[in-house]
Amino acid sequence: MPQQATDVTHRLVSSPAGRIHLVEQGTGPLVLLVHGFPESWYSWRHQLPELAAAGYRAVAIDVRGYGRSSKPGDTDAYRMLNLVEDNAAVVHALGEQSAVIVGHDWGATIAANSALARPDIFRAVGLLSVPYIPRTGPRPSEVFAQMGGDEEFYVSYFQEPGRAEGEIEPDVRGWLAGFYAALSADTMPAPDAPGPHFVSRGGMLRDRFPVGRRPAWLSEDDLDVYAGEFERTGMGGALNRYRNMDRDWEDLADFDGAPITQPSLFIGGSLDASTTWLADAIKAYPVTLPGLVSTHILDGCGHWIQQERPAEINRLLTDWLTSLPA
Repeated sequence: MPQQATDVTHRLVSSPAGRIHLVEQGTGPLVLLVHGFPESWYSWRHQLPELAAAGYRAVAIDVRGYGRSSKPGDTDAYRMLNLVEDNAAVVHALGEQSAVIVGHDWGATIAANSALARPDIFRAVGLLSVPYIPRTGPRPSEVFAQMGGDEEFYVSYFQEPGRAEGEIEPDVRGWLAGFYAALSADTMPAPDAPGPHFVSRGGMLRDRFPVGRRPAWLSEDDLDVYAGEFERTGMGGALNRYRNMDRDWEDLADFDGAPITQPSLFIGGSLDASTTWLADAIKAYPVTLPGLVSTHILDGCGHWIQQERPAEINRLLTDWLTSLPA
């Protein structure tokens, strides 16, 4: 029988960044939940009580640079291996020796690299929306610079400190609402419309966001939570993750082409560019994720998968967790 879910607990724990804010619910084996851009622990609000009720100690963090966690001033403080060590520090601060780690969006990449670099701590890994791609090939900046032709790919647009902040911070709430809508199944632009992942030369990313459309999963109260945090902190810490991709490529050289061997799970949305553009990465899972338990592509789902389809995600996560070795 599933245990009764306990109340939510907020706390700060020490990490290489200074402190990491986490939200905890339940007792049992530890499941660490890592969010993506531009979100916070709150993106896991539907999963925390369900995982707790299923008998797990569910912990969602604010990644370094977000929410109530520390926000170092140096851009290179946000490199991937620092975030991996933050996750390891959280596990140890909670008095645990190991954890299952689950991530969405950037959180999926952070989770994958946590499992890759610290297999002594992370015994299984779940990836939502963004597939695992081993470190290989040319520098990421070179790849992204070649995308889009006369347009600029959003990752390249985010590289210059202050540029994206100048677009977002004067109207955080409006920008977030548009960004969430652009990647949600029920509000994203039509397939033949200009892509929201690209910026016209001299333009802004928000030029292609839907106007006056809020996705069904995002209530005004939800938007208040997200906007309130970024209005308080600014966007620099969140954007600095993108500004370290070349540093990550250098730091992870020892893991070039390396598979993740722990038991794994992938869930994507059929309408999410992260899933469709990276279809070859999913096809490569027999080599790159040899411990893969299952892959699921949710029909008609966009990018914000655990918020768009919480009941399905909760079922898939708990089924997978139950299948793992004790």
